[in-house]
Parts: sequence; structure tokens; C-alpha cells
Amino acid sequence: MTYPGPPPVTALTSTDLVVRPGDFLTVVGPSGSGKSTLLNVIGLLDEPTSGTFLLDGVDTGPLRDADRTVLRGRRIGFVFQAFHLLRHRTAWENVALAMLYGGQDRDLREERAREALRRVGLGHRLDALPSTLSGGERQRVAIARALVSRPSLLLCDEPTGSLDSATAAAVLDLLAELHSDGMTIVLITHDPSVAARGNRTVTIRDGVLSEPGGAVGQGER
Repeated sequence: MTYPGPPPVTALTSTDLVVRPGDFLTVVGPSGSGKSTLLNVIGLLDEPTSGTFLLDGVDTGPLRDADRTVLRGRRIGFVFQAFHLLRHRTAWENVALAMLYGGQDRDLREERAREALRRVGLGHRLDALPSTLSGGERQRVAIARALVSRPSLLLCDEPTGSLDSATAAAVLDLLAELHSDGMTIVLITHDPSVAARGNRTVTIRDGVLSEPGGAVGQGER
């Protein structure tokens, strides 16, 4: 992935990375290593300048922007360090808004939102406003929002970066539960102890990916 200059900057070198269904892949690296670029490529936010990226077998290269947006909305759930919750919307409303452009009616959106919140342990906080929630609860709402469209991939960018250690551990336990239920997860972090919670870890430094024990992979997800 190269950004135009002058001079051009290569943020991510050519690599083969396979994320298999059911993986919990963690990507660890320092600031400026290329983590954000990798996340943007995997999340269909940026189009790579060369190579091929397959998402669930779909070659994303030839897709129009509108088609990439639809594919992203259906296949990928995002969890960020900042919770990005609307202050004046309840927990279930924040989650339901993720389905607003999917064509579902309000009753279905509400039902699915409440189901997602119960899945992350917030069935008792459905009508709470973000200002009344703890940091850990707000991140759980954000995770529920990422899950409500039933994606095949959960993409997490420093999801514990704004949390204290005990709350961070609880969020990581939740992600581990989701992984045990079959969710495919890619988690970006600078913290080796967080990275250790995955079942696979790759390191990124100066735009180069490496995996202990050999090559990163044989193809692309």
C-alpha cells in the first residue's frame, strides 16, 4: 500500500496474509508501523495500490465504491478504541442505528439490537444512555453494534486502549467468548499482552508483516 508523495510513502509492503474462518488473529506493532493501513485495507476503507484482496472469496478489487460499502456493511463489524456512541440515544438505539441502511423495519432493528446487547451481557441496560454507562459497558455497546448485522469478520482497533486493566480484561474475555462461538476476529494492538489473547499473532514493523514460525500466509482472506 503506497500513498502518493512527493515522495511516495509505502505504508504496507506486499504480503500474503490468510485469515481463516474461526481465527482470532492479533496484529501487534508500535505506532507508525502500518497497523492503521492494514486495518483500512482489511476493512475495505482503503483500496490497496497493488495486489488482490479477497473477503469471503469475493475479489474486492473490481468492486465499485457502492458495492464495497454494501460488502463492508454486511461482512465486517468494527470496534474502535473510541466508542463513537450517540450521547442522546439509548444503548439499543445506538446498536439499531447500525442497521438503518439495511432496509429492515424498525421492529426488526429493535429486536436484533436488543438480542445483540443481551449477547454481550447488557440485557439489563437496554434503555441506558451512554452517559450512565461505564467505559466497559460503552465498549460492550460498541461490540453489540458491530455484531448486530451478523458479520463474518469482527475487526477491532485497539479496543482496550481507553480502558483500565480490569475493564480491558473483561472486554478481552468477551471477545474470547465470541471467538469460542465461531466469530472470526482480527484485533490490532500495540500491547503484546493483548496480542497474546489471540490464537495467532502477527507482528508489523515498518509496513512488514511477520509471523513466528515462518511466512505470514499463502494467500489472502
